[in-house]
Amino acid sequence: MDLQINNRVALVCGAGSGLGQAIALSLALEGVKVAVTGRNPEKLRATVEQIQEQGGEAEAFTLDLADPRTFDRALSEIRQRWGDVDILVNNSGGPPPAQAQGTDSAVWQQQFSLMVASLIQLTDKVLPSMRKRGWGRIITSTSSGVIAPIPNLALSNALRMSLLGWSKTLATEVAADGVTVNVLVPGRIATARVSELDSLKAQRENSSAEAVAKKSRQTIPAGRYGDTREYGATAAFLASQPASYITGSVIRVDGGMTNSI
Repeated sequence: MDLQINNRVALVCGAGSGLGQAIALSLALEGVKVAVTGRNPEKLRATVEQIQEQGGEAEAFTLDLADPRTFDRALSEIRQRWGDVDILVNNSGGPPPAQAQGTDSAVWQQQFSLMVASLIQLTDKVLPSMRKRGWGRIITSTSSGVIAPIPNLALSNALRMSLLGWSKTLATEVAADGVTVNVLVPGRIATARVSELDSLKAQRENSSAEAVAKKSRQTIPAGRYGDTREYGATAAFLASQPASYITGSVIRVDGGMTNSI
């Protein structure tokens, strides 16, 4: 299928590793010009190199979600390089494990600013040009905890949930302008973050990371952790022209793991 997004411009947050990197690679395979953003120059360069090796076009730009002052400069540099952003991929790193009770209010406020407010602010900066041109894609990567809360990840469960309400509301506001707004929900995708969480759980249970992973795989109908390329390909489709009638949706990429409808 031709996704019809060749020469579109994408800004992918957190593209130096994990799911953000996977999305950047998949978009580049479709001919998208990818602004690889984050705050670790070495990781960003590695992603750019991978994209270039597969024949794609990409450039690294410093954009730190913890510092909104970096937004305007990054967007200006992207605009000078390729033009306005057509596809925005909102993707922030996961917060530290925490219980719902007893977590300091300063931690909640800090993580809200990083995981929610910053993404909303960045989106507000790219939306006007999308609406003016009559075409745009806003894709926000979250966590399976927004559907089935994950024990000991209260910060992630609660804060990412707020992104669903925001995305759904925004989708209704900009749909008539040719801009779609969707949320991607990863299940157990094989990333460093998932490995870290498995290791932390193993420590709490006095077990091994492999034993935790094996038990986790048994809860997934597909019987395995997902490949990052599968997640990236789903994001690329949501960014496509054929997906122009999909908006306000929450798309699960979890191998059937989540039991609820």
